[in-house]
Amino acid sequence: MLFWIICLFVSLVLGAPSGFKDLPRLWSSRTLYCGRDSLHFTLPANHSEIIHFLTVRDSEGQSHPLDRSACVSISQKPEGSTVVIVPYTGCFFIKKNSYFLMTLRIEGLESVSKVLLYEEDLKCPTHLPALDVPSNSVCQGVQRQDRLPCATQPVSQGECEERGCCYTTEDHRVPCYYGNTVTTHCTPDGYFSIAVSRDVTLPSLILDSVHLVSGYGSGCVPVTKNGAFVLYKFPLSSCGTTFLGAGDQGIYANELVAHHDVKNWNTGSLMQDSTFRLHVSCRYSTGSFLPLMVQVFTLPPPPSITQFGPLSLELRIATNQQYSKYYANGDYPVVKLLKDSVFLEVRILQRTDPDLVLVLHECWATPSTNPLQRPQWPILMNRCPYEGDNYQTRFILVGAVSGLQFPSHYQRFVISTFSTASQQALTGPVYFHCSAAACVPSTVESCVAHCPRIRARRSLENQALQDTPRSLVMAEGPVDFQMEKEQENVEQKE
Repeated sequence: MLFWIICLFVSLVLGAPSGFKDLPRLWSSRTLYCGRDSLHFTLPANHSEIIHFLTVRDSEGQSHPLDRSACVSISQKPEGSTVVIVPYTGCFFIKKNSYFLMTLRIEGLESVSKVLLYEEDLKCPTHLPALDVPSNSVCQGVQRQDRLPCATQPVSQGECEERGCCYTTEDHRVPCYYGNTVTTHCTPDGYFSIAVSRDVTLPSLILDSVHLVSGYGSGCVPVTKNGAFVLYKFPLSSCGTTFLGAGDQGIYANELVAHHDVKNWNTGSLMQDSTFRLHVSCRYSTGSFLPLMVQVFTLPPPPSITQFGPLSLELRIATNQQYSKYYANGDYPVVKLLKDSVFLEVRILQRTDPDLVLVLHECWATPSTNPLQRPQWPILMNRCPYEGDNYQTRFILVGAVSGLQFPSHYQRFVISTFSTASQQALTGPVYFHCSAAACVPSTVESCVAHCPRIRARRSLENQALQDTPRSLVMAEGPVDFQMEKEQENVEQKE
C-alpha cells in the first residue's frame, strides 16, 4: 500500500469577496492528502457551502461545477464537514512533470463576463513511496485490550493499511490499530509519530526503558503507553532531531534506544544484544514540504570512532537582557508587544569538550510547532541575521565575562522588533526554531560567522558546513505578539 502524503498547494487570491477570505486556510495539511488513486480534501462544517461555488478546469481549459461532476464523490460527515474525493484518472487531473494537477476556481459575474475571484492549484505526486501492509501474524498477535488507535474514525480499510496499520471489522471501537512492529509516520503537520511494540524483538523490549537518545523535556516523552505499546509524537524541530539537506530534499532523523527483557531459567539467564537501537528518518521536499519517505533501521552499522551524531540542545527565552532568568514551562505563552525585545539563547547540553563551538545555521519563527508551516519569518540565515524585513536581529557576545563554564557552547541573540511592512505581520502566538551544529575550529573552518553590515537575502555557505547534519531545537512554548492597543484592552479588562 502507498504511504499517504500531503498535497502541495499553491494559491492565488485575486480580490476574493469577504465570504471567501478564509479560503487559503482551508487547504492546510489537516484537510488535504494524496491517496493512492485519488485526492481527498475536507471542507469544515462552517465552510461547507463553498462546495457550490467551486469549479474545476478540464484538459481543454473549460470550467465545470465541482459538485455536479459525475466523477467526483462528495459526502457529508455527521459533524457537518464535507469530504470530496477526486480520482487522478478519468476526471479533472492532468499530468505535469511528476505531479497530478487539478485547478479549483471561484468565478463571479461582472456585466456579461466571468471574473476570476479565486484560484487554487492542487498537486499530488505521481509516484508515492509505500508502507508495507502488516502481515497477519503482526496483526493477530495484538490482544484487543492492547490495541492503540492508528487513525481517527471513521477510517476505511484502505486508508488504514496505507498507514501501515492493521484493520479489523470485528472491533468497532478500534478498527485501525498498530501491529506488533515499529510503525513510523512523517506527518504533514511536521511531526514524527513512532509506535513501538513490546514484541518487535525477542526477548521482548522493556517499554519503560524506551527513550529518545537526545530528547529531553516534557515534549519528548511518550504520548500514549500501555502494557504492549509505546507511542511517541513530537515536532521535527525538537527532541534531538537532526537535519541534513540533500538536493531538493531535507532529511530529518532521530533515534530511540531500549533494553531487552531478561529471560531467567534455573540454569541461568538468556540475554541477546542488550541494547535495541531504532534509527528513524523522514524525507521532505524542501520546496513544497511534502513528506516523501519514512525509513526505519533497527540494526544500524557499528559506529565509527568519530561520527556525526545528534546534539542535545535547548532553546530558551530570557526574561531580561542580562540572561539571568528564563521563562519556565508554566510561563508560556509569553505575551509581548510587537515593539518589545525578545532575548533568545541556544545552548549545548551534556557536553564538556571546551573546543566545541555552537554554530547556529538558521533560526525562524512559525505560527505553530510545525517547523515547516508557512508563513515563516526568518531570523538567522546562513549563520547571519536576516535583514529582509523590518525587524532586527542582533547577536550577543558570550565570552569569559559571562561566567559560563563553556561559553562557546552558547549562542545568544536579540530580536528587537517584529513588526513587518508586509501584509503578513508577525502577530499572535509564534514558535521559534533553530538548526545548529557543533564545530571544532581548524585551519579550514574558524567556526565564526563573518556577517557584512549589508547582507543579501541569501548567500552561499561553506560547502563542508552545508553537508554537516544539523540538530533542530524549538523553544518550549510560544510568544504571543500583540498590537499595543490589544494589550491596553487586556489590561483594562483585568
